[in-house]
Amino acid sequence: MFIIGIAGGTGSGKTTVVRKIISELPAGQVSIIPQDSYYKKAEPGVPLSELQKKNFDHPDAFDWDLLFEQVQQLKEGKAIDQPQYSFLKCDRLEETLYVEPTEVIIIEGIMALYKKELRDLMDLRIYVDADPDERLIRVIERDVIERGRTARAVMNRYREVLKPMHKEFIEPTKEFADVIIPQGGENMRAICMMRKYIERMLKGKE
Repeated sequence: MFIIGIAGGTGSGKTTVVRKIISELPAGQVSIIPQDSYYKKAEPGVPLSELQKKNFDHPDAFDWDLLFEQVQQLKEGKAIDQPQYSFLKCDRLEETLYVEPTEVIIIEGIMALYKKELRDLMDLRIYVDADPDERLIRVIERDVIERGRTARAVMNRYREVLKPMHKEFIEPTKEFADVIIPQGGENMRAICMMRKYIERMLKGKE
């Protein structure tokens, strides 16, 4: 099994990079573990208006123990019931996703490289970089369309939360990366290199 961690700031293009990397890899040999699925479950009775104020870009927002435990289980060849998270409800859903161990496991999220215990499970660590202005545009487009927020609310959140959290917790993890992909999902040369590298790793296990 080959475990890859892909980190980068909100709106950097991580998901696009993952999608393009696996687009031509053999079906059924790659499993994606989105870190977003491991946001902590909300306390009972908290109104949605309060949950929407949650700082999703702080390390304390994640259930690190569960994430580490499930990645370790996959590495041991055991299937997992991956949690599912709704940003509309700002809470974990009752439904889970059954994930079986595959040849390649990709852990993707803003802080995929933050915890040493998790990094130590990875065979390859990637950081997706992007210009701050580009990240802001992508965050506005995503949050307005997918999460029902106003553009002004998104921009205020970017200034007050995303930008300082990125500087304090996310960007420093760049130093742990084996590979840095600038320009996010638009950097096809880097993406092709990563895809070819993974293909070689898979062939080496045959």
